[in-house]
Amino acid sequence: MEINELDRASLQILEALQADARLSTQALAEKVGLSATPVWRRVRELEDRGVIRGQVVLVDREKLGLSILVLANVSLVRHSEGAVEQFEQLVSTRREIIECHAITGEADYVIKVVAADMKAYDLFLQQHIFKLPGVASVRSNVVLREVKYETALPVG
Repeated sequence: MEINELDRASLQILEALQADARLSTQALAEKVGLSATPVWRRVRELEDRGVIRGQVVLVDREKLGLSILVLANVSLVRHSEGAVEQFEQLVSTRREIIECHAITGEADYVIKVVAADMKAYDLFLQQHIFKLPGVASVRSNVVLREVKYETALPVG
C-alpha cells in the first residue's frame, strides 16, 4: 500500500497514532471525525497491509544510563567471503546497535550504537565489531547532543 492509495481519514489516523499510539478507538474516531467502527476497520487494514508495523514505547536512553550515542561508519573488506552476512548477523544480535543502514559512499554501513560510556563503547568495538574478519574500518562519530529526534513520519 502506497501513500497515494490512502485517503484523508487513513492519513489522519496514521498521524494521530504516531503522536499517541495509546489512543482508544473512540478517541481516535473523535480526532479524525468518524465513528469508532470504521476507524477500527481502517486500523486493522493498515496493520494487515503492513503500513502499521507495530506499536512501541519510546524510552529515554539517558535515564537508563546509556549516555553515549555513536553513529559509526563501518567499511567491509570487499573480497572477504561472507563479510556482509557475518556483519548483518552480528547487527541483528547486538542490542547496543539500535539502527543499521546499508549506505552509499565511502562506508558500507552506518550503525547507531548506545552505550553507558566510552569505555563500554570501546569494549563493544573490541569484543564484537573488530573481531569480524570482514570489517576493514570503523569511523565513529560521538553525538554531542540530539538536535532533533522524531519517530513520526510525515504522512499528511
